[in-house]
Amino acid sequence: AELSRSTDERVDIGAMLQTLSDIRRETAGRGPRLSLEIGDGDLSVEAPEGQIVQVFRNLIDNAESFSPPDGEIVIAARRSNGLVRIDVTDDGPGIPEGNLEHIFARFYTERPAGEKFGTHSGLGLSISRQIVEAHGGNLWAENRYRDGEIAGARFVVTLPATGAPDKSNK
Repeated sequence: AELSRSTDERVDIGAMLQTLSDIRRETAGRGPRLSLEIGDGDLSVEAPEGQIVQVFRNLIDNAESFSPPDGEIVIAARRSNGLVRIDVTDDGPGIPEGNLEHIFARFYTERPAGEKFGTHSGLGLSISRQIVEAHGGNLWAENRYRDGEIAGARFVVTLPATGAPDKSNK
């Protein structure tokens, strides 16, 4: 219902991610490092800013909860081929094989080892995907590999870019 009542506005993804990153650095205690890689050019999209912030807060929170304290979360944003693509990667255990799509089902949860029950509702990824798709984008997950072993997870968001056309087709 909230999606149908929302009003789109121009959202600068780079500035929004910088703000989220700054807030996390100021408020987070121990935990994985957060790195931000913002590409050149206009990274604007048309969407309700509050909903887009909700998507990335959820993805960053998930990455933080699954990453080891000495790990790193990397958020990379770039524009290419008329899309703004944002990758959120972590150094956690990755996603169990066969569950790359199931994790977006309502009430599905895969809690990190040692985390108390009730911390993950199983709704965040489902809601995030609904928000992204409602604005013409996609959200998917994949595992990262190093030396044939899972080295963490990557969540990818693509949204239609607005503003000036792409200068390159990278």
